[in-house]
Amino acid sequence: MQDLAGKHIVLGLSGGIACYKSAELCRLLVKAGATVQVVMTEAAAQFITPVTMQALSNRPVVTSQWDARAPNNMAHINLGREADAVLIAPASADLMAKLVHGRADDVLTLLCLARPAERVPLLLAPAMNREMWAHPATQRNLTQLRADGAVVLPVGQGDQACGETGDGRMLEPEQLLQGLMAQFQPKLLAGHRVLVTAGPTFEAIDPVRGITNHSSGKMGFAVARAAQEAGAEVTLVAGPVHLPTPLGVRRVNVQSALQMQAAVQAEVDRATVFVAAAAVADWRPATAADQKLKKDGSGLPPALHFVENPDILAGVAASDRARRGDLFCVGFAAESHDLLAHAQAKRVRKNVPLLVGNIGPATFGQDDNALLLVDAHGTRELPHAPKLDLARQLVADIARRLATPPRA
Repeated sequence: MQDLAGKHIVLGLSGGIACYKSAELCRLLVKAGATVQVVMTEAAAQFITPVTMQALSNRPVVTSQWDARAPNNMAHINLGREADAVLIAPASADLMAKLVHGRADDVLTLLCLARPAERVPLLLAPAMNREMWAHPATQRNLTQLRADGAVVLPVGQGDQACGETGDGRMLEPEQLLQGLMAQFQPKLLAGHRVLVTAGPTFEAIDPVRGITNHSSGKMGFAVARAAQEAGAEVTLVAGPVHLPTPLGVRRVNVQSALQMQAAVQAEVDRATVFVAAAAVADWRPATAADQKLKKDGSGLPPALHFVENPDILAGVAASDRARRGDLFCVGFAAESHDLLAHAQAKRVRKNVPLLVGNIGPATFGQDDNALLLVDAHGTRELPHAPKLDLARQLVADIARRLATPPRA
């Protein structure tokens, strides 16, 4: 997906060991369709060479405010005017302190100060030692930068080059790419709180075996990301899948259907939109063995007795908030055949305004899908496309429904 096609990004590098990640970030930006102009401070050039960044961006790197290649000799003015966004990664504590006070003693801080702020967002990816990150001066500067309109991306947590462990690592290139892409998505769900379930559930038979399904969670994770991009506060209740949490999304991990139900009940009172994308197991063993069930030589399997799992979506849809219209509920149906008939019946049975149908065996584990949107007035097909693209279309559809009073 070339989400940044036609966008021109100024990628700024200030001094820090995290500059090594900026090379991969530059490659990802180009792969996403952007043109990239790299601007480096003198300190950044101590960690990675301009030659490397030029090779990856296919453009000469700007390192000085006195760069004579600009016809008007005003590189700091031209760079900001030409950009669709400025992303500084890494953003050191020193650079951010300069921006807070309007200091502009190098080409990178100059262009930040001179950019047309009303149309060119400034994104900062902090990177520093954990003590520097926690210092009150740094935290004050972060607060002021946000107040001044800059987008300060989160930091990661883990091992640091200094040998310590803690907060302050720069996010990974894929996460930074997500953060930048989100800036160009319309904020259709600003002010909303969205609760999403995703992935399968695992119903234990014994300590090592259980009943589950082929759901990968990719569609639900894509919906969570798309909702966050659209400006919503998003909580994701995820079954047992190994997918990275979308940037800016709060994640709650669960295993079983009962655990998912409890997590949803704990979160749903704050939500304005509930999207039940998880493939919850319909049944679970009545009891789970404490020890692994062994063969006994008879050739017969152990007798298993099943009970029905709770219907999480139907329970939420029957709540007072949903009935009043304070909570908009969206269900998913993963079918193996007769999608339209099953999806229509499920929407009525669950009593939800919108049901999203898809053919499970054709999409489980895949990066693309095709969706059928079913409501009380008919159906609409979302043709085969990457799941993130479909998720953005679904979020736009939900936003339209929230903005339009229901028909009589």
